[in-house]
Amino acid sequence: MHGTIESAAKLDALRERAMSLPLEQFDPGDPELFRTDTFWPYFDRLRREDPVHYCKDSMFGPYWSVTRYNDIMEIETNHAVFSSASALGGITIRDIDPDLRRESFISMDPPRHAAQRKTVAPMFTPTHLDNLAINIRERSAECLDNLPCGEVFDWVDRVSIELTTQMLAVLFDFPWEDRRKLTRWSDIATTIPGPDGLVATEDERMAELTECAAYFSKLWKQRIEQPPKSDLLSMMAHGTATRDMDAKNFLGNLILLIVGGNDTTRNTMSGSLLALSQHPEQYRKLRQNPDLLDSFVPEVIRWQTPLAHMRRTALSDFEFRGKQIKKGDKVVMWYVSGNRDEEVIDKPYQFIIDRARPRTHLSFGFGIHRCVGLRLAELQLKIIWEEILKRFDHIDVVGEPTRVYSSFVKGIEMLPVKIAA
Repeated sequence: MHGTIESAAKLDALRERAMSLPLEQFDPGDPELFRTDTFWPYFDRLRREDPVHYCKDSMFGPYWSVTRYNDIMEIETNHAVFSSASALGGITIRDIDPDLRRESFISMDPPRHAAQRKTVAPMFTPTHLDNLAINIRERSAECLDNLPCGEVFDWVDRVSIELTTQMLAVLFDFPWEDRRKLTRWSDIATTIPGPDGLVATEDERMAELTECAAYFSKLWKQRIEQPPKSDLLSMMAHGTATRDMDAKNFLGNLILLIVGGNDTTRNTMSGSLLALSQHPEQYRKLRQNPDLLDSFVPEVIRWQTPLAHMRRTALSDFEFRGKQIKKGDKVVMWYVSGNRDEEVIDKPYQFIIDRARPRTHLSFGFGIHRCVGLRLAELQLKIIWEEILKRFDHIDVVGEPTRVYSSFVKGIEMLPVKIAA
Protein backbone atom coordinates (compact mmCIF):
# COMPACT_ATOMS: atom_id res chain seq x y z
CA MET A 1 0.00 0.00 0.00
CA HIS A 2 1.52 3.33 -1.08
CA GLY A 3 -0.07 5.51 1.59
CA THR A 4 -3.38 7.27 1.98
CA ILE A 5 -4.59 8.19 -1.51
CA GLU A 6 -8.12 9.53 -1.77
CA SER A 7 -9.28 6.85 -4.18
CA ALA A 8 -8.11 3.93 -6.31
CA ALA A 9 -9.10 5.92 -9.42
CA LYS A 10 -6.89 8.82 -8.39
CA LEU A 11 -3.98 6.46 -7.79
CA ASP A 12 -4.47 4.82 -11.19
CA ALA A 13 -4.53 8.23 -12.90
CA LEU A 14 -1.40 9.23 -11.03
CA ARG A 15 0.43 6.04 -11.99
CA GLU A 16 -0.57 6.60 -15.60
CA ARG A 17 0.83 10.14 -15.54
CA ALA A 18 4.06 9.03 -13.87
CA MET A 19 4.44 6.26 -16.45
CA SER A 20 3.69 8.46 -19.48
CA LEU A 21 5.51 11.67 -18.54
CA PRO A 22 8.94 11.91 -20.26
CA LEU A 23 11.74 11.45 -17.68
CA GLU A 24 13.28 14.81 -18.60
CA GLN A 25 10.09 16.46 -17.28
CA PHE A 26 10.29 14.74 -13.87
CA ASP A 27 10.57 17.10 -10.89
CA PRO A 28 10.35 14.76 -7.86
CA GLY A 29 11.14 17.64 -5.50
CA ASP A 30 7.84 19.41 -6.21
CA PRO A 31 6.33 19.93 -2.70
CA GLU A 32 2.82 19.47 -4.08
CA LEU A 33 3.58 15.79 -4.76
CA PHE A 34 4.32 15.39 -1.04
CA ARG A 35 1.32 17.40 0.14
CA THR A 36 -0.92 15.08 -1.90
CA ASP A 37 1.13 11.92 -1.13
CA THR A 38 1.40 11.24 -4.87
CA PHE A 39 5.18 11.06 -5.35
CA TRP A 40 5.64 7.28 -5.02
CA PRO A 41 5.25 6.22 -8.69
CA TYR A 42 7.76 8.89 -9.77
CA PHE A 43 10.48 7.46 -7.53
CA ASP A 44 9.54 3.88 -8.51
CA ARG A 45 10.16 4.77 -12.14
CA LEU A 46 13.37 6.71 -11.42
CA ARG A 47 14.86 3.76 -9.49
CA ARG A 48 14.09 1.50 -12.46
CA GLU A 49 14.90 3.70 -15.42
CA ASP A 50 17.03 6.67 -14.34
CA PRO A 51 18.37 6.22 -10.79
CA VAL A 52 20.65 9.27 -11.07
CA HIS A 53 18.32 11.82 -12.66
CA TYR A 54 18.85 15.45 -13.64
CA CYS A 55 15.98 17.94 -13.31
CA LYS A 56 16.84 21.03 -15.39
CA ASP A 57 14.13 23.29 -14.05
CA SER A 58 12.20 23.44 -10.78
CA MET A 59 11.11 25.96 -8.14
CA PHE A 60 14.45 25.15 -6.47
CA GLY A 61 16.57 25.39 -9.63
CA PRO A 62 18.33 22.45 -11.32
CA TYR A 63 19.29 19.41 -9.25
CA TRP A 64 20.30 15.75 -9.43
CA SER A 65 18.16 13.05 -7.77
CA VAL A 66 19.83 9.92 -6.37
CA THR A 67 17.10 7.37 -5.71
CA ARG A 68 18.61 3.93 -5.00
CA TYR A 69 19.62 2.82 -1.51
CA ASN A 70 23.23 1.86 -2.23
CA ASP A 71 23.87 4.90 -4.43
CA ILE A 72 22.63 7.17 -1.64
CA MET A 73 25.06 5.53 0.80
CA GLU A 74 27.91 6.06 -1.66
CA ILE A 75 27.16 9.78 -2.07
CA GLU A 76 26.61 10.16 1.68
CA THR A 77 30.08 8.82 2.53
CA ASN A 78 32.08 10.60 -0.21
CA HIS A 79 32.92 13.83 1.62
CA ALA A 80 35.85 14.60 -0.70
CA VAL A 81 33.43 15.23 -3.58
CA PHE A 82 30.01 15.88 -2.00
CA SER A 83 29.83 18.68 0.56
CA SER A 84 27.23 19.49 3.23
CA ALA A 85 28.62 22.99 3.81
CA SER A 86 26.08 25.74 4.39
CA ALA A 87 28.32 28.14 2.43
CA LEU A 88 27.49 26.08 -0.68
CA GLY A 89 23.75 25.92 0.04
CA GLY A 90 23.47 23.42 2.87
CA ILE A 91 21.51 20.18 3.22
CA THR A 92 18.12 20.82 1.61
CA ILE A 93 16.97 21.08 -1.99
CA ARG A 94 16.07 24.71 -1.35
CA ASP A 95 19.06 27.04 -1.55
CA ILE A 96 19.35 29.46 1.32
CA ASP A 97 20.00 33.11 0.49
CA PRO A 98 23.80 33.59 0.90
CA ASP A 99 23.20 36.41 3.41
CA LEU A 100 21.06 34.13 5.58
CA ARG A 101 23.20 30.98 5.63
CA ARG A 102 23.83 29.50 9.07
CA GLU A 103 26.43 26.85 9.79
CA SER A 104 25.51 23.86 11.94
CA PHE A 105 27.41 20.65 12.49
CA ILE A 106 25.17 18.84 9.99
CA SER A 107 25.98 21.50 7.36
CA MET A 108 29.72 21.25 7.97
CA ASP A 109 32.33 18.96 6.47
CA PRO A 110 35.10 17.05 8.29
CA PRO A 111 37.12 17.78 10.34
CA ARG A 112 35.17 20.69 11.91
CA HIS A 113 31.95 18.68 11.91
CA ALA A 114 33.17 16.09 14.41
CA ALA A 115 34.22 18.54 17.13
CA GLN A 116 30.85 20.35 17.26
CA ARG A 117 28.83 17.14 17.04
CA LYS A 118 30.88 15.61 19.88
CA THR A 119 29.83 18.49 22.15
CA VAL A 120 26.17 17.42 22.24
CA ALA A 121 26.75 13.64 21.93
CA PRO A 122 26.77 13.04 25.75
CA MET A 123 23.05 13.87 25.77
CA PHE A 124 22.44 10.62 23.89
CA THR A 125 24.59 8.12 25.80
CA PRO A 126 22.87 4.96 27.14
CA THR A 127 23.11 6.16 30.77
CA HIS A 128 21.57 9.53 29.99
CA LEU A 129 18.83 7.90 27.89
CA ASP A 130 17.98 5.61 30.82
CA ASN A 131 17.39 8.72 32.95
CA LEU A 132 15.38 10.43 30.21
CA ALA A 133 13.22 7.31 29.79
CA ILE A 134 11.69 7.80 33.26
CA ASN A 135 10.73 11.37 32.36
CA ILE A 136 9.38 10.34 28.91
CA ARG A 137 7.18 7.63 30.46
CA GLU A 138 5.69 9.97 33.06
CA ARG A 139 4.86 12.62 30.46
CA SER A 140 3.50 10.06 27.97
CA ALA A 141 1.21 8.60 30.62
CA GLU A 142 -0.08 12.03 31.64
CA CYS A 143 -0.69 13.04 28.02
CA LEU A 144 -2.61 9.84 27.19
CA ASP A 145 -4.65 9.94 30.40
CA ASN A 146 -5.93 13.39 29.44
CA LEU A 147 -7.15 12.44 25.96
CA PRO A 148 -10.92 12.67 25.38
CA CYS A 149 -12.71 9.37 24.75
CA GLY A 150 -15.75 9.12 22.49
CA GLU A 151 -15.01 12.31 20.54
CA VAL A 152 -12.89 13.22 17.53
CA PHE A 153 -9.63 15.08 18.20
CA ASP A 154 -6.39 15.88 16.38
CA TRP A 155 -3.72 13.31 17.27
CA VAL A 156 -0.95 15.55 15.89
CA ASP A 157 -1.71 18.45 18.20
CA ARG A 158 -2.78 16.56 21.33
CA VAL A 159 -0.09 13.84 21.27
CA SER A 160 2.66 14.15 18.64
CA ILE A 161 3.36 17.87 19.00
CA GLU A 162 2.76 18.00 22.74
CA LEU A 163 5.09 15.11 23.61
CA THR A 164 7.91 16.10 21.27
CA THR A 165 7.73 19.72 22.39
CA GLN A 166 7.87 18.67 26.04
CA MET A 167 10.92 16.53 25.21
CA LEU A 168 12.65 19.46 23.50
CA ALA A 169 11.93 21.68 26.51
CA VAL A 170 13.56 19.06 28.75
CA LEU A 171 16.60 18.69 26.45
CA PHE A 172 17.20 22.46 26.33
CA ASP A 173 15.98 23.12 29.89
CA PHE A 174 13.69 25.60 28.14
CA PRO A 175 11.01 27.63 30.02
CA TRP A 176 8.07 25.21 30.21
CA GLU A 177 5.30 27.77 29.70
CA ASP A 178 6.89 28.88 26.39
CA ARG A 179 7.58 25.40 25.02
CA ARG A 180 5.19 25.70 22.05
CA LYS A 181 7.50 28.41 20.71
CA LEU A 182 9.91 25.54 19.93
CA THR A 183 7.28 23.90 17.72
CA ARG A 184 6.60 27.17 15.93
CA TRP A 185 10.30 27.87 15.31
CA SER A 186 10.84 24.35 14.01
CA ASP A 187 7.94 24.74 11.56
CA ILE A 188 9.13 28.20 10.51
CA ALA A 189 12.68 26.96 9.91
CA THR A 190 11.52 24.45 7.30
CA THR A 191 8.42 26.12 5.82
CA ILE A 192 8.21 27.40 2.24
CA PRO A 193 6.87 30.98 2.39
CA GLY A 194 3.77 31.66 0.30
CA PRO A 195 0.12 32.70 0.42
CA ASP A 196 -0.96 29.37 1.93
CA GLY A 197 2.11 28.88 4.11
CA LEU A 198 2.85 29.62 7.76
CA VAL A 199 4.40 32.91 6.61
CA ALA A 200 3.84 34.82 3.39
CA THR A 201 7.42 35.98 2.75
CA GLU A 202 11.03 35.09 3.42
CA ASP A 203 11.34 38.35 5.43
CA GLU A 204 8.55 37.20 7.78
CA ARG A 205 10.29 33.84 8.16
CA MET A 206 13.59 35.50 9.05
CA ALA A 207 11.89 37.83 11.54
CA GLU A 208 10.59 34.84 13.50
CA LEU A 209 13.96 33.05 13.37
CA THR A 210 15.62 36.25 14.62
CA GLU A 211 13.17 36.18 17.55
CA CYS A 212 14.24 32.57 18.17
CA ALA A 213 17.92 33.59 18.21
CA ALA A 214 17.24 36.48 20.60
CA TYR A 215 15.30 34.24 23.01
CA PHE A 216 18.03 31.61 23.05
CA SER A 217 20.79 34.23 23.37
CA LYS A 218 19.34 35.22 26.75
CA LEU A 219 19.29 31.57 27.85
CA TRP A 220 22.85 31.15 26.54
CA LYS A 221 24.13 34.03 28.67
CA GLN A 222 22.51 32.41 31.72
CA ARG A 223 24.21 29.07 30.97
CA ILE A 224 27.63 30.67 30.57
CA GLU A 225 27.28 32.24 34.01
CA GLN A 226 26.14 28.95 35.60
CA PRO A 227 28.22 25.84 36.27
CA PRO A 228 27.96 23.21 33.46
CA LYS A 229 24.67 21.25 33.47
CA SER A 230 23.34 18.33 31.44
CA ASP A 231 21.14 20.25 28.98
CA LEU A 232 22.05 20.90 25.33
CA LEU A 233 22.46 24.66 25.77
CA SER A 234 24.80 24.25 28.70
CA MET A 235 26.81 21.59 26.83
CA MET A 236 27.31 24.00 23.92
CA ALA A 237 27.94 27.04 26.15
CA HIS A 238 30.77 25.23 27.93
CA GLY A 239 32.06 23.03 25.05
CA THR A 240 35.46 24.02 23.64
CA ALA A 241 34.28 23.59 20.03
CA THR A 242 31.03 25.50 20.49
CA ARG A 243 31.37 28.15 23.20
CA ASP A 244 32.86 30.71 20.78
CA MET A 245 30.39 30.15 17.92
CA ASP A 246 29.43 33.24 15.93
CA ALA A 247 25.76 34.26 15.81
CA LYS A 248 25.01 32.38 12.56
CA ASN A 249 26.66 29.15 13.73
CA PHE A 250 24.81 29.44 17.07
CA LEU A 251 21.42 29.84 15.35
CA GLY A 252 22.31 27.12 12.83
CA ASN A 253 23.00 24.56 15.55
CA LEU A 254 19.89 25.60 17.49
CA ILE A 255 17.66 25.16 14.43
CA LEU A 256 19.30 21.80 13.68
CA LEU A 257 18.62 20.49 17.20
CA ILE A 258 15.08 21.92 17.31
CA VAL A 259 14.08 20.53 13.90
CA GLY A 260 15.91 17.25 14.54
CA GLY A 261 14.18 16.79 17.88
CA ASN A 262 10.79 17.99 16.72
CA ASP A 263 9.93 17.13 13.13
CA THR A 264 11.35 13.63 12.96
CA THR A 265 9.86 12.25 16.18
CA ARG A 266 6.55 14.08 15.87
CA ASN A 267 5.94 12.92 12.28
CA THR A 268 6.90 9.34 13.07
CA MET A 269 4.56 9.41 16.09
CA SER A 270 1.72 10.51 13.81
CA GLY A 271 2.82 8.17 11.03
CA SER A 272 2.87 5.19 13.38
CA LEU A 273 -0.84 5.50 14.18
CA LEU A 274 -1.70 6.12 10.52
CA ALA A 275 0.32 3.06 9.42
CA LEU A 276 -1.44 0.79 11.93
CA SER A 277 -4.81 2.21 10.87
CA GLN A 278 -4.01 1.39 7.23
CA HIS A 279 -2.78 -2.11 8.20
CA PRO A 280 -5.29 -3.46 10.76
CA GLU A 281 -3.74 -6.95 10.66
CA GLN A 282 -0.44 -5.43 11.90
CA TYR A 283 -2.31 -3.49 14.61
CA ARG A 284 -3.86 -6.77 15.80
CA LYS A 285 -0.46 -8.45 15.74
CA LEU A 286 1.03 -5.66 17.90
CA ARG A 287 -1.82 -5.77 20.43
CA GLN A 288 -1.45 -9.54 20.74
CA ASN A 289 2.34 -9.32 21.14
CA PRO A 290 3.66 -5.97 22.48
CA ASP A 291 7.20 -7.45 22.42
CA LEU A 292 7.11 -6.69 18.68
CA LEU A 293 7.64 -3.01 19.55
CA ASP A 294 11.40 -3.55 19.16
CA SER A 295 10.97 -4.22 15.45
CA PHE A 296 7.81 -2.09 15.02
CA VAL A 297 9.68 1.12 15.92
CA PRO A 298 12.39 0.97 13.21
CA GLU A 299 9.83 -0.30 10.68
CA VAL A 300 7.64 2.76 11.34
CA ILE A 301 10.68 5.04 10.98
CA ARG A 302 11.45 3.44 7.60
CA TRP A 303 7.79 3.55 6.55
CA GLN A 304 7.29 7.23 7.45
CA THR A 305 10.79 8.52 6.49
CA PRO A 306 10.21 11.82 8.35
CA LEU A 307 12.85 13.71 6.32
CA ALA A 308 12.39 12.89 2.64
CA HIS A 309 15.87 13.92 1.53
CA MET A 310 19.27 15.37 2.27
CA ARG A 311 21.26 17.39 -0.23
CA ARG A 312 24.96 17.72 -1.06
CA THR A 313 26.89 20.05 -3.40
CA ALA A 314 29.58 18.71 -5.75
CA LEU A 315 33.05 20.11 -4.99
CA SER A 316 34.43 18.95 -8.35
CA ASP A 317 33.30 17.35 -11.60
CA PHE A 318 32.47 13.71 -10.94
CA GLU A 319 31.18 10.82 -12.99
CA PHE A 320 28.62 8.76 -11.10
CA ARG A 321 26.72 5.80 -12.56
CA GLY A 322 27.51 7.05 -16.06
CA LYS A 323 26.25 10.60 -15.38
CA GLN A 324 28.47 13.70 -15.44
CA ILE A 325 27.91 15.70 -12.26
CA LYS A 326 29.53 19.15 -12.51
CA LYS A 327 31.27 21.14 -9.80
CA GLY A 328 28.63 23.21 -7.95
CA ASP A 329 25.75 20.91 -8.90
CA LYS A 330 23.09 20.20 -6.28
CA VAL A 331 22.75 16.46 -5.52
CA VAL A 332 19.62 15.34 -3.64
CA MET A 333 19.67 11.96 -1.86
CA TRP A 334 16.06 10.79 -1.66
CA TYR A 335 15.84 8.76 1.56
CA VAL A 336 12.13 8.29 0.92
CA SER A 337 13.00 6.47 -2.32
CA GLY A 338 15.89 4.45 -0.87
CA ASN A 339 13.52 3.20 1.84
CA ARG A 340 11.34 1.63 -0.90
CA ASP A 341 14.24 0.12 -2.91
CA GLU A 342 13.23 -3.45 -3.82
CA GLU A 343 16.87 -4.43 -4.43
CA VAL A 344 17.77 -3.85 -0.77
CA ILE A 345 14.52 -4.11 1.23
CA ASP A 346 12.27 -7.13 0.90
CA LYS A 347 8.66 -6.16 0.06
CA PRO A 348 9.37 -2.45 0.72
CA TYR A 349 5.77 -1.37 0.09
CA GLN A 350 4.49 -3.67 2.81
CA PHE A 351 4.31 -2.47 6.41
CA ILE A 352 5.62 -5.47 8.37
CA ILE A 353 6.10 -4.92 12.10
CA ASP A 354 8.02 -8.18 12.61
CA ARG A 355 10.32 -7.59 9.65
CA ALA A 356 13.54 -9.64 9.87
CA ARG A 357 15.91 -6.67 9.33
CA PRO A 358 13.90 -3.59 10.29
CA ARG A 359 16.95 -1.38 10.79
CA THR A 360 17.81 -1.53 7.08
CA HIS A 361 16.62 1.99 6.29
CA LEU A 362 18.00 5.45 5.54
CA SER A 363 15.68 7.61 7.65
CA PHE A 364 18.48 8.65 10.02
CA GLY A 365 21.04 9.16 7.26
CA PHE A 366 24.28 7.23 7.01
CA GLY A 367 27.93 7.77 7.95
CA ILE A 368 29.26 10.75 9.91
CA HIS A 369 26.03 12.75 9.54
CA ARG A 370 23.81 9.96 10.86
CA CYS A 371 21.25 11.47 13.24
CA VAL A 372 22.90 12.04 16.64
CA GLY A 373 19.56 11.61 18.45
CA LEU A 374 18.35 8.45 16.72
CA ARG A 375 18.30 6.33 19.90
CA LEU A 376 16.25 8.98 21.69
CA ALA A 377 13.77 9.10 18.80
CA GLU A 378 13.38 5.31 18.95
CA LEU A 379 13.03 5.40 22.74
CA GLN A 380 10.25 8.02 22.61
CA LEU A 381 8.31 6.03 20.04
CA LYS A 382 8.68 2.76 21.94
CA ILE A 383 7.55 4.26 25.26
CA ILE A 384 4.49 6.06 23.84
CA TRP A 385 3.32 2.82 22.23
CA GLU A 386 3.95 0.79 25.40
CA GLU A 387 1.72 3.26 27.22
CA ILE A 388 -0.93 3.31 24.44
CA LEU A 389 -1.18 -0.50 24.42
CA LYS A 390 -1.67 -0.53 28.20
CA ARG A 391 -4.60 1.89 27.98
CA PHE A 392 -6.49 1.59 24.73
CA ASP A 393 -7.71 -1.42 22.84
CA HIS A 394 -7.90 0.61 19.65
CA ILE A 395 -7.45 4.16 18.36
CA ASP A 396 -9.40 4.82 15.15
CA VAL A 397 -8.21 7.21 12.46
CA VAL A 398 -11.49 8.75 11.28
CA GLY A 399 -10.41 11.02 8.42
CA GLU A 400 -7.72 11.76 5.88
CA PRO A 401 -4.43 13.16 7.20
CA THR A 402 -3.44 16.69 6.20
CA ARG A 403 0.15 16.60 4.95
CA VAL A 404 2.89 19.23 4.99
CA TYR A 405 3.65 21.20 1.80
CA SER A 406 7.33 20.27 1.72
CA SER A 407 9.63 17.87 -0.09
CA PHE A 408 12.08 18.01 2.86
CA VAL A 409 9.91 17.39 5.94
CA LYS A 410 7.62 14.46 5.15
CA GLY A 411 5.10 15.45 7.73
CA ILE A 412 1.50 15.20 8.88
CA GLU A 413 -0.17 18.44 10.00
CA MET A 414 -3.45 16.97 11.21
CA LEU A 415 -4.78 13.47 11.89
CA PRO A 416 -8.38 13.16 13.15
CA VAL A 417 -8.81 10.20 15.52
CA LYS A 418 -11.32 8.79 17.98
CA ILE A 419 -10.89 6.55 21.02
CA ALA A 420 -13.96 4.48 21.86
CA ALA A 421 -15.70 5.67 25.00
